[in-house]
Amino acid sequence: MTISHPSFGDIDDSRIIIFDTTLRDGEQSPGFSMNLDEKLRMADMLAELGVDVIEAGFPVASPGDWESVNAIAAKFAKDGPVVAGLARTGGRDDIARAGEAIRPAARRRIHNFISTSPLHMKYKLRMEPETVLELIVQGNEQARRFTDDVEWSAEDGSRTEPEFLCRCVEAAIKAGATTINIPDTVGYATPEDMERIFRMLKERVPGAEKVIFSAHNHDDLGLAVANTIASIKGGARQVECTINGIGERAGNAALEEIAMALRTRHDVLPYVSGLVTENILRTSKLLASITGFDVQPNKAIVGRNAFAHESGIHQDGVLKNAATYEIMTPESVGWTKSSLVMGKHSGRAAFRDKLKALGYGELGENALNDAFRRFKEVADRKKVIYDDDIVALVDDEVNRSHERIRFVSVEVRAGSRGPATAAVELEVDGELKQADAQGDGPVDAIFNAIGIIFTHDVELKLYSVGAVTDGADAQARVTVRLEENGKMVDGQGADTDTMVASTRAYVHALNKLLVKRDRREPEALTA
Repeated sequence: MTISHPSFGDIDDSRIIIFDTTLRDGEQSPGFSMNLDEKLRMADMLAELGVDVIEAGFPVASPGDWESVNAIAAKFAKDGPVVAGLARTGGRDDIARAGEAIRPAARRRIHNFISTSPLHMKYKLRMEPETVLELIVQGNEQARRFTDDVEWSAEDGSRTEPEFLCRCVEAAIKAGATTINIPDTVGYATPEDMERIFRMLKERVPGAEKVIFSAHNHDDLGLAVANTIASIKGGARQVECTINGIGERAGNAALEEIAMALRTRHDVLPYVSGLVTENILRTSKLLASITGFDVQPNKAIVGRNAFAHESGIHQDGVLKNAATYEIMTPESVGWTKSSLVMGKHSGRAAFRDKLKALGYGELGENALNDAFRRFKEVADRKKVIYDDDIVALVDDEVNRSHERIRFVSVEVRAGSRGPATAAVELEVDGELKQADAQGDGPVDAIFNAIGIIFTHDVELKLYSVGAVTDGADAQARVTVRLEENGKMVDGQGADTDTMVASTRAYVHALNKLLVKRDRREPEALTA
């Protein structure tokens, strides 16, 4: 059986379309905001990973969101993934703004949604069911005037009455929707629920055989990936997911877990995707670097312990045959052993080659120069340089290439006899500024000095220090979380000197906060 789709042509029933919403739903997570340059880098990496659809954002939310969706659409003006813009079905300007934003893309989609559950219609929309049905028709007909690829979502679909859900889906199909998404918006459903819902819709709704059904599951009960697999069994052929499972509240179904479940258990899940799974780890690490949120060590697929074995019994088995305790190879998702290959005598050519091997492609000349300078500085202070050291310092530089506030230098004096002092030098909008401050310890003094240079009123919610690699000379990776008016951001910095790393992390977070200040929070987003 095949389905004809405006963006993908004739699709075999065994093909799973990967719809990545890291840049939209994922970015709604507290602290996960990205600037335009970071979104473009993520979009490039998602394309290399092989995702079919990139949901680039919610264009009506703010000028910045519109700009980022439009820029990503322009990036894929000749080929590449489908670029989708989100819009409320009943929003006054949503669909038009989304249509304008995605226009440059070679393949483009408008993804519109409206709530359909009794609870949402009564308390959130304050609408009668018949009004919702009318808006579904109007919204999808309007979206079709901008593109032939239109997706419609029933927000809170898993808690929608079956009869009304069927009526809504039928109305959307008749109005021109080519993909129908049934989200478990609040992560309430079980796998049995999701499989049943999709089977019901495919059996009962006229025209269901002409569209692609999609699943979007949240992880509030830890069931997002299981619900997604069940949705596929029920007939869904598009899955909506995010890198590292980021997203609203407890997050979304994790792309990497779905991908490897399909690849590893092909015996019971006879489906294929277009993902290049060897690029999973690179994509995960890039997102962690940009957002400042590392994945937990025991995270499936991409956690640093995912392929680690400490138990003697496990180690013995793996040494004899890796399949005894590894159901997939580390290399299949991009893991390689960290190696000592670079040192202070390594030149630019070797450094450039190493960056390519680590998946950075071609860095711009300025970024390469800055990264090489940092590498030499670290090499002078560290006896050995690991791949992870290089990743940490390069990400640290690349993340800051378009920031308004840039780290220049820091000097601290601290000890048991008297208050700590810090002298911090920063570049703010191209102007060099310096300040001295005291504090309750060197970190507090540094942060106080930054506050003098760039006045701001925030609350420090988290300060965390970890080591990039092993050893007393390991680089420190510092994470700083700031909150301003309910908006949270995380920043990261890495250096062999923990105080330098702390300064870089705070400046990184402050820059991300400036991005978030300019964005008004979108209302009533689908999840």
